[in-house]
Amino acid sequence: MPRLLPVVLPLVLAGTLAACSSTNEDKTAGWSPDKIYAEARDEMNSNAYDKAVPLLEKLEGRAAGTPLAQQAQLEKAYAQYKGGDKAQAVATLDRFMKLHPASPAYDYALYLKGLVNFNDDLGLFSWVSRQDLSERDQRAAKDSFEAFRELSTRFPDSRYTPDARQRMTYIVNSLAQYEVHVARYYFERGAYVAAVSRAQNAIAEYKDVPATEEALYILVRSYDALDMPQLRDDARRVLLASYPQTTLLNQGFRAKSDPWWKLW
Repeated sequence: MPRLLPVVLPLVLAGTLAACSSTNEDKTAGWSPDKIYAEARDEMNSNAYDKAVPLLEKLEGRAAGTPLAQQAQLEKAYAQYKGGDKAQAVATLDRFMKLHPASPAYDYALYLKGLVNFNDDLGLFSWVSRQDLSERDQRAAKDSFEAFRELSTRFPDSRYTPDARQRMTYIVNSLAQYEVHVARYYFERGAYVAAVSRAQNAIAEYKDVPATEEALYILVRSYDALDMPQLRDDARRVLLASYPQTTLLNQGFRAKSDPWWKLW
């Protein structure tokens, strides 16, 4: 057997090198930019976003300095977003906006950035009922709001602005409701000072939102539990003045029949 090694080893090495050569071969080497783009679109239409991204990266290089390169960059961000790589999608969009501040597609880049963070994942605030409290999920919602706000401010006539404004309203309502949810969580566990702090934060930061009614009610109950009658009565007066039809004072907290973040 040892005498066969000098023959076998070169054959093994040759096979390995051939495999590496095949693996590293660029199948797009002779393709035109239009063909690369068509292939990338086919992959995206098939939901093969992981295959579309490298093709779009090739296209960026081949079509550098042209509108097609900008299109490739935006579509790469979309493919990364749909493929679940949201951090890379945001990075791609930030790079696009830095390189092309005058692009006619700048409004779309802002809108897509807002969408990436909007879906990351407002509904998952419901983890609070099961885990230790933190604010880790608020960051994405606030980043989404900022992108949509810049879009609506800079491009009020953009086709994407009406939808962005609706999403901004939803985000504000969700963030306010998040604060109230946490305040109620503390109240129900006897942490009244913490409940007051979060309820006050909801009232101060978010104006004219549905969650304010419950935030004021939590203040009433928490101040009462803390034996602070003057502050309790002040909160009660504000609650009745703002929500004269409120049922909270008589019936208490509403039942949690839906996920707390489901506002409609």
